[in-house]
Amino acid sequence: MMDGNIEDIERRANALDLAVIGGGPAGLTAAYELLKHAPEKSVQVFEASGKLGGISRTEDHKGFRFDIGGHRFFTKVEEVNEMWHEILTDDFIRVPRSSRIYYRGKFYDYPLKIFNALGNIGAYEAARIMASYAKWKVNPNRDEKSFEDWVINRFGGRLYMHFFRSYTEKVWGIPPREIEADWAAQRIKNLSLTKAIWNAISGANDTASLIEEFDYPRLGPGMMWERCGEIIEEKGGNVFMYAPVQKLIRKGNRIVALETKQKDAVTGEVVTNRVEAKNFVNSMGLKDLINCIEPAPPQHVLDAAAKLKYRDFLIVTLVLNTPDPFRDNWIYIHSDDVKVARIQNFRAWSQEMVPNDTQASIGMEYFCQEGDGLWDSSDEDLKELASVEIERLGLAKKTDVVDGAIIRQPKAYPVYDTEYKDAVAVIEAWMNSMENLQTVGRNGLHRYNNQDHSMLSAMYAARNILGASHDLWSVNVERSYHEEFQRKDTKKEPALAS
Repeated sequence: MMDGNIEDIERRANALDLAVIGGGPAGLTAAYELLKHAPEKSVQVFEASGKLGGISRTEDHKGFRFDIGGHRFFTKVEEVNEMWHEILTDDFIRVPRSSRIYYRGKFYDYPLKIFNALGNIGAYEAARIMASYAKWKVNPNRDEKSFEDWVINRFGGRLYMHFFRSYTEKVWGIPPREIEADWAAQRIKNLSLTKAIWNAISGANDTASLIEEFDYPRLGPGMMWERCGEIIEEKGGNVFMYAPVQKLIRKGNRIVALETKQKDAVTGEVVTNRVEAKNFVNSMGLKDLINCIEPAPPQHVLDAAAKLKYRDFLIVTLVLNTPDPFRDNWIYIHSDDVKVARIQNFRAWSQEMVPNDTQASIGMEYFCQEGDGLWDSSDEDLKELASVEIERLGLAKKTDVVDGAIIRQPKAYPVYDTEYKDAVAVIEAWMNSMENLQTVGRNGLHRYNNQDHSMLSAMYAARNILGASHDLWSVNVERSYHEEFQRKDTKKEPALAS
């Protein structure tokens, strides 16, 4: 990867076919896909940070490797699956899924197991849950506007109160009635109380979010994107690190250049670098994209961008001087007694994430807003909080903690509040008027896509450059997620060389 040899960039600028903003899964996929089908094209990727992968990167602390949230590699989007295995070949391992929910001092298997659930919640409360479910099936919310409406209609009010309300508010920081139903429909689609009970009784598992095993890079998801960056450069492209894009120069309905601030690898001087290109693919936040275009888009588009919100995230990784305290990949914490929302055991993802057999690496995940009290806490205070909370949950003793590391991740999740849908529609309409600028990925589309659909939107962007006519905004909308996915040919897509 390049740290920014300015003369090298300028020498290639006039011939550049594609400039990609962002080195996460979507941005790197766009570059990889274009070079795969058109190796003669010139491509450059501009990443603001010093690591590839975005929130799918893998961080390292004294040999302990950890994810920013945990990433399963599972998809029924065949072209994505093919790309994963083209890049990592034999470096995938097969990982059994193991997860639980912590609620009111007890652990519930997830996916649900009937005897475990009944033993924890009791026959009386189980009967009340079923009665509540029957009530809402007979008299449901007729207008499903919110997450709360959507869940209650499918699970009943009582189960919603137990397992959905508190956790959802902890994750998003707003009441579930202020979250659009779209988020529930996308993230827990095709699941209902009757299906969950049938799965628990029969052992069936036909819901995508409840898969029993998945692929995983042996050194973490960042291994995928570090290797992808290497392949892009092997194919003649360039990936520039520490190169935040600060401006897109517009002439009418076309972007003619981008500007970055980069540290020259030779002189060490930080300079503004202008890169001209025929096509641009963006994967940074949609709000940031709109605000860095000059001349600015119309005022109503700027106003729409101002309404988009994000949920930020931080992870406190604790090194315990003891073997793994639990077997799960992760545990969801549905408890108001602690601030932590989810806890990972990194050895349960891959043995190679932890450098020795005598210690454990545990990720304590907190949802917050950039600038709030939690986000602005010192690293030492965050380690203290996480150490206290892991003991309060009965998973380890505070005295077992011997080290830790903090990663703060802004804009981890686009928020599906009551304003987002109309705001995105306004931006989409204006973006569709742009002739050579496409936006892709989770933040680029302001859609809570999983990694595979972020990649699919980027594949389509690359193919559009080669003459196809894909609607990027419909990915994971018209083509529904996982279990209902069927590959759909696009009539306007030309034959592509492999």
